[in-house]
Amino acid sequence: MKNFWDERFSADEYFYGTEPNTFFKEEIDKLAPGKALFLGEGEGRNSVYAAKLGWQVDAVDYSAEGRKKALALAEKNNVEINYTLENLENFSPRENYYDLVVIVFLHLPEELRKKVHGKAIGSLKAGGRIIMEVFDKDQLKYGTGGPRNIDLLYSLEDVYTDFQDLDIEKFGKYIVELEESAGHKGKASVIRYVGVKTATTEL
Repeated sequence: MKNFWDERFSADEYFYGTEPNTFFKEEIDKLAPGKALFLGEGEGRNSVYAAKLGWQVDAVDYSAEGRKKALALAEKNNVEINYTLENLENFSPRENYYDLVVIVFLHLPEELRKKVHGKAIGSLKAGGRIIMEVFDKDQLKYGTGGPRNIDLLYSLEDVYTDFQDLDIEKFGKYIVELEESAGHKGKASVIRYVGVKTATTEL
């Protein structure tokens, strides 16, 4: 899969565009800047937007081509992002450190997904948030982006179970119109989620 993403991101054009994901933008615009972690960040459109708002940004992905384009986008926007090149299987973020973790269209095999989500929760400070948008299993009907393997797509139950230790701020399944360059274009079935880690959250 690493070769797949390197090939996809090797073109001059940004496959998902350079503008931030709409749901992510709506949610982060409400927040005071702090420390943010972006998982599976690809070409950097979301992390660069956060940096422009004044966030201290860490990002991780295993695509060298994605990282290269993300750093170029950051330079073009006169901001800095700390982008680590690493497989999420091996990535261990600092615990109780981040004010925000962002997961946008990150689709992983079930066991790895649970592992990564668990680490994401652990990395949050009390009061920290997870902002997530992913494709629902019904996305196979639309073919406007995302994996063609239903096992890599999400159900509401998957999201609820993975993040049951967080307080739900926003959670639902939606049919939306995506306009994210060539990568995500047209009607799509997505799950949008915002969860908050409270001081009493037990892991």
